[in-house]
Amino acid sequence: MAKKVIAVTDSPFPNLDSARATVAKIGGEIVQAKSGTPEAILEVARNADAILTTYAKVTTEVVSALTQCKIIARFGIGVDNVDIDMATKKGIVVTKVPDYCIDEVSDHAMALLLSIVRKIPYSNKLVQGGRWEMPAVVPIARLRGRTLGLVGFGRIPQLVAPKAQAFGINVVTYDPFVPKDVLAKANVKHVEFEELLKISDYVSLHCPLMPETKHIMNAKTFAMMKPGSYIVNTGRGPLIDEAALAVALDKGQLAGAALDVVEKEPPTDSPIMGRDNVIITPHTAFYSEEALLDLQTKAAEEVVRVLSGEAPKNPVNPDALKVAG
Repeated sequence: MAKKVIAVTDSPFPNLDSARATVAKIGGEIVQAKSGTPEAILEVARNADAILTTYAKVTTEVVSALTQCKIIARFGIGVDNVDIDMATKKGIVVTKVPDYCIDEVSDHAMALLLSIVRKIPYSNKLVQGGRWEMPAVVPIARLRGRTLGLVGFGRIPQLVAPKAQAFGINVVTYDPFVPKDVLAKANVKHVEFEELLKISDYVSLHCPLMPETKHIMNAKTFAMMKPGSYIVNTGRGPLIDEAALAVALDKGQLAGAALDVVEKEPPTDSPIMGRDNVIITPHTAFYSEEALLDLQTKAAEEVVRVLSGEAPKNPVNPDALKVAG
């Protein structure tokens, strides 16, 4: 059996032992790029049978130069770093892992919400600095009876909803693609986007990054939000126009923001840095030891399926299978 070469563009993992063991079942060998540049990626991927990628850009240049790749599998949920159109034209299926960290991200979203609303990081900063004084952190509003607006109602926000409801928070969502029975089961009301912004005390972003959702939160939409409301983002950084967010915070339109993702990571010169009413975590919402193992294994299993002539479980561009066939 000829060895199958699986190129890894980049990796967030301490090691790739699980992926190596998984692809070894079909005689697969993993080769990792020295960096995430197109040149470094093509050095190992040009003649590879498959690609595993995390954050590196698998661009038009990279995809068009692939000679025998059958699958680009992403270690993650979103696939905005892959040129899907070019992959489809070449008959290369792109896959994702939509269910590996839904517990972790939904937990993190609630943790961010609770932390910013209860002003926990700021309170801790004051106490560590020798200030033990309640007036410095007022006002803080009761959670029960408030409204949380979920922008998007996929797997993750469907887990956020009951966690928020356990605190007595009313939950609404905007997602034009969510079935009515899913909403009914979750006891979540569907509203239009503008209505969600107007009625929500807290807005949490869970939609994918696409041309139509980039900067979905901008000067206009921030102005629609309730004065003194909060925004949480565990989705994609570019969903928020950070310059507009800074203005909304300065004006007091928003009371605070809690973000696990930002427009540019790391945020070296963002106007939202250095604020007591902004929490930023370093894109760690997805993380747990168990989630990383799930992610690595499930992405590698998609490679095994496709290279074995089977259909993948989570294709992003199923039309590519027709081209390949």
